Amino acid sequence: MKGKLGLSLKEICLIILITAITTSITTGIIMYNNNVFENGAVNINKDEALKEFLKVYANLNESYYEDIDKNKMIDSAIEAMVDYLGEDYSTYLNKDETVSLENELSGTYKGIGISITDNNQIYRVYPNTPASRANLKENDIITKINGIIVTDNVANMLDKTKENTLEIKRGEEIFEIKITPEEINTPLTREVLDNEGTNVGYINVPSFTFTVATEFRNALEEIEAKGISSLIIDLRYNTGGYLSGASEIAAMFLEKDKTIYSLEEKNNKETFKDDTDEKRDYKIIVLVNGATASASEVLASALKDSYDATLLGTTTFGKGKVQQTKMLEDGSMVKYTTAKWYTPNGECIDEMGLFPDYSVELQEDEEGNYIDTQLNRALELLK
Repeated sequence: MKGKLGLSLKEICLIILITAITTSITTGIIMYNNNVFENGAVNINKDEALKEFLKVYANLNESYYEDIDKNKMIDSAIEAMVDYLGEDYSTYLNKDETVSLENELSGTYKGIGISITDNNQIYRVYPNTPASRANLKENDIITKINGIIVTDNVANMLDKTKENTLEIKRGEEIFEIKITPEEINTPLTREVLDNEGTNVGYINVPSFTFTVATEFRNALEEIEAKGISSLIIDLRYNTGGYLSGASEIAAMFLEKDKTIYSLEEKNNKETFKDDTDEKRDYKIIVLVNGATASASEVLASALKDSYDATLLGTTTFGKGKVQQTKMLEDGSMVKYTTAKWYTPNGECIDEMGLFPDYSVELQEDEEGNYIDTQLNRALELLK
């Protein structure tokens, strides 16, 4: 992978679509929390407002002239309470939306462990997956699945419940393999870029899932084993997720006792520092843009302020608030803001964002394809 890297318009549109879907359900830094609500803030027996609510609930159930769906009425009441806050990041998610969010942030999927082009050619086989154990290789072309010529997305044609027969074209050779999809961690894109004789590592982090720290470490160790002199971390279009993932990744680079971020809650402010002995000292450039938000901004600011990393791209989204979630018995969820977070330098970037050290916009070529001028500029800085 060398020189000028470009993104087709189709790829950009796909990124934007995925970003829009992700943003709609993962608009915040998430810290799952199932504490009981009776923690001193509410006393069920003495809270007059709650008594009034229960009276209305009881009267409607007893006297309303038509039958009432109690679950739907309670759902509406909870949603109204959250709406009353008038805050974008505090929301009520019904059961389906909750499942969607959990799937998005699980960091796992049912598959065989490959990345593939539009022409059904494998361009990456991930380690410790069904694909690697079946000895699939980069540049292999999947021509048939279970006897059917591949005309759709390979992932859509695989039967996730049983063993599949894949016809593979490798050079002039055509053969079949048996492979069964498994639940595997979503791998991160990683590359070692030849930058005019020096090796530059590249890792793209699309979201902060439950498994992101593990997958980031796997990617980092893989490219470090190939010998890199610097690293590019791509956080563009990453709208957030678990705060813990951002903290764990930051701790792989920072010196012990360096600040990662601070949280200011209703009655408390706490600073979180790296407590590990692990650190690194090579040059890091972090790619950011207007869709870099939340946990991504936590990682970017920690690396900038406490590691002296360089930010390159465009101003980030500016999400300086933290949410917790409360699972309800019917499978729905309430997501609500509990704190503001601050960069190691003590700044709250809410509604402002992080400003890059190098402001670089993407550009288009004569055919309307996007040229990744941000990545190309980062490579120039690392020569």
